[in-house]
Amino acid sequence: MNILVIGGGGREHAIAWKLSRSGRNPRLFVAPGNAGTAAIATNLPVKADDVDGLAMAARDHHVDLAIVGPDGALAAGVVDRFRDAGLPAFGPLRAAARLEWSKSFAKQVMAEVGVPTAAFRVFDDAASARAYVREHGAPTVVKADGLALGKGVVVARTVEEALAAVDDMMVRRVFGAAGDRVVIEEALSGQEVSVFCFTDGQSSSPLVAACDYKRVFDGDRGPNTGGMGGYSPPPFWSAELERKVQERCIRPVLAALAKAGTPYTGVLYGGLMLTADGPRVIEFNARFGDPESQLILPRLENDLIDVVEAVVAGKVSSLRLRWSKATVGVVIASGGYPGDYPTGLPIAGLDHAAEVATVFHAGTARKGDAIVTAGGRVLIVVGQGEDLAEARALAYEGAARISFANAHYRRDIASFAGERA
Repeated sequence: MNILVIGGGGREHAIAWKLSRSGRNPRLFVAPGNAGTAAIATNLPVKADDVDGLAMAARDHHVDLAIVGPDGALAAGVVDRFRDAGLPAFGPLRAAARLEWSKSFAKQVMAEVGVPTAAFRVFDDAASARAYVREHGAPTVVKADGLALGKGVVVARTVEEALAAVDDMMVRRVFGAAGDRVVIEEALSGQEVSVFCFTDGQSSSPLVAACDYKRVFDGDRGPNTGGMGGYSPPPFWSAELERKVQERCIRPVLAALAKAGTPYTGVLYGGLMLTADGPRVIEFNARFGDPESQLILPRLENDLIDVVEAVVAGKVSSLRLRWSKATVGVVIASGGYPGDYPTGLPIAGLDHAAEVATVFHAGTARKGDAIVTAGGRVLIVVGQGEDLAEARALAYEGAARISFANAHYRRDIASFAGERA
């Protein structure tokens, strides 16, 4: 069986890694991949949003199944193109993936079906957005409507911060067209959690949960990033909480999309805030999370190929997912991330780290015989244990064995589960 994984980050390395452990021994391709995926698959020099190039590569390599990783590829319509060509693809069609690539659309869907979420307003011009901020004050949250690599959200503690965020997005266009429209919403407080389910558009699997850390520095300081690490399962996650989230937050949205003629298939990812009034949705994403996929896929006992095929065939109701152990992941980032950072720096200690943890590559490349940095989030080191304390110890032991110039990582991931690393 030939399988194509689309994308080049840590999420895609985790997907390919999980597929490589299948007893069905698939032949794997990753486009474009990284130095980590090159060790277990054939990397193809095709960008993740090159819809026609990907379809051509799939034909050339006789691909039986494609799995789409990044949000940009879904927004570009990769799944639509593959299905039109008769190629099975795992992921939502572009119209359903709009849940992620348009935050205003997601908020409107939630409002229509009564999903609990933060109160919000949508703005297409900076002057109106500024006036609203001045009238309603802070704290508040300013979000670029489109895709911004996980960085288009500003939790503004003051009016000045909110006004600056509006100007950055709508006037200076630091996120390009993604910030031409903004969503301004109330700031929620509580415990954040990410939940994931597999769905074929009609049925959905039970949820698996993880928690990640968005801020770049310890103590949740500094700017938002694409994620600096996380853990799974959260100690507070329970069957009762899972039932509430399914009934109030997940199933109404899936039913609304199906009723609209755009059934959602693939993985649905809900970012939630557990408030004093119950769970409320912060946002939806239309794919596996990053770094959450690196946390939950090692816990999945099922063969991932079986799970993906059940989604594509519309047989999610027959799935019986099994999850084991606990995981903690620590992202090792380039100096300067999430701002400007150098690339091409040699990485040492990868094999040594792999003796105690699983190392997923995110921003890496091969240069001759060396593996070098090629992105902001370079690696995520994942420890797995019987509990979070054991998993955390292994993750930090692995991270300590890796080095490159100006590397940095948070020292407080899952710090509640053990001594500070």
